[in-house]
Parts: sequence; structure tokens; C-alpha cells
Amino acid sequence: MQRKFGYLIWRILCCSGKILYLQTCHQRMRRNPFAIPVILFFLLIGISCNTVYQTQSLQYQSYRVNETRPQDSAMRAFLRPYSEEVNKTMNDVVGIADISLDKKQPECTLGNFMADAFLIMAGEKYNTKVDAAFLNFGGMRLTQLPAGNVTTGKIFELMPFDNLLILQKLKGDVLQQFLDLTASRGGWPVAGITLQIKDLPAGQTGKKAANVMIGGQPLDPDATYTTVNSDFVANGGDNAEMLRTVPQITNGYLMRDALFDYIRKLKSEGKNINARLENRVSYAQ
Repeated sequence: MQRKFGYLIWRILCCSGKILYLQTCHQRMRRNPFAIPVILFFLLIGISCNTVYQTQSLQYQSYRVNETRPQDSAMRAFLRPYSEEVNKTMNDVVGIADISLDKKQPECTLGNFMADAFLIMAGEKYNTKVDAAFLNFGGMRLTQLPAGNVTTGKIFELMPFDNLLILQKLKGDVLQQFLDLTASRGGWPVAGITLQIKDLPAGQTGKKAANVMIGGQPLDPDATYTTVNSDFVANGGDNAEMLRTVPQITNGYLMRDALFDYIRKLKSEGKNINARLENRVSYAQ
């Protein structure tokens, strides 16, 4: 017990720089073991280890990782079993893309494919009718999904983050505010809905969503619509503050898993990955 207390006091004293107390404490402990708790109590009160440090300068150097850099053979040997297993999984072909799907604004084939996946799979996984699905433009992490074999790794590249597929029931006026945001950003991928991007009236700068149609019907400000979005956007990300206070329905379903499930669904129907431009989002003339 004395050794444990002695070590603790030593650590406290070293941390505070009060080394001169060590000999006195040690002598008192040897003469009177019962003084240990008393000494420790006063040391803890009177000596602070909360030293605050501030950065004075910062130096760094960037290194490009490529084949010209020296290789650590031991590290490569250590990582090889894991690398082989990961590569095997990531190289698995999950589907075939009939055409190259591109990322563009205001509408794009890649965005239509992904939004369709979220709309259809959310309806199945949540067992409910979904009116519209959305994906923020920055949520597409590839500029193109090339034609040909699509691997597991390519879907991870397309959507590397573990974003959740979230349901929200939006009043029509709130949905209009959200669509105005997407219009001001140049247009986001959508499914189940069409809209046109229109300039604000003279004297105002910016864009708004006009001629909005949901399920073939004009948007009703007083109606309630079931929408699908990422948890990032539903929580107010990308300036979608109008959604942040709206209750969310979630079952932990990942958006990336929705893509995998949608591709499997297409395969079961004898279809490949495909999408086309449908004037879901366009500029008003």
C-alpha cells in the first residue's frame, strides 16, 4: 500500500514540478504510514497538473504516396492478408451498367439512378408509399459510373459515408422551401417529382423552384408528403435548416445498402443499371 501511495505522490509531484516535496513526503510516510492520506489530500488540493500548452509554431511536409516511395517490406507483409481479403470483396461484380452514368446539373443520369434507388427501396424497407426522394448534389462522390461491370468497391466510392435513408413527412409549404433551396444550388437529383428552376422576380437575386409536380399533381402547400432524404440533409446539412426540426423516421437503413439492394432487384428482374434524362429538373424558359 505504501508503494502505491508513494508512486502516486511521485507522479503528482513530477507533473507539478514540485520535486522538493518528495523527500519530506517519503520521510513522513516511513515514520507514520497514517500520514499518507493526509499528505495526498493536501497535495491534490495544492498542486495542479493542469498545465496549459499553446501552439507556438507548426511545421509540416506533404508526401505523395506512390510507387517511387520506399516500401516497408515488414509492413507490407503484415497488411497483405487483410489487403487480399478486402480487395477480393471490393472487386466482386454486383451489376452491369448499360451506359456511363454522369454527374451533372440541373439533372443527370447518375442522380436519377440513385434517387430512383432511394425512392423504391425506401418504400420497400419502410413498407409505406413514398412520394419523393432527394439526394444532395455533393452526395454523389463520383463524377461518373462507367459502363460495364460495377463492383462493390465502385459503389463504396460512389457513396463512401454511412448516411442513413430517412423518411420525413413534410407539409407542402416546407417542401416548397426545400425545393427552393435545391433550385438555388443548381438542382439536386430527385425522384417522384419534377420542377423547374426559375429566376426570382426583378429586384431579387437567386432562384426558386416553380411548376412543381408530385405524382403528376401540382404541389399543394397544405398537403403532407412522405419524403426520403439522407440523415445529413434531414438534420439541416447543406443549409436545409427547414428540415432540421421535422420528425424523422428511421430504421437504420444505409443509403449505400439501398443502392446494393436496388441493383440486386434490377438483376432479379433481368435488368441492368441504367437511367436517362427525363426533365425531372430543368430551367424555366
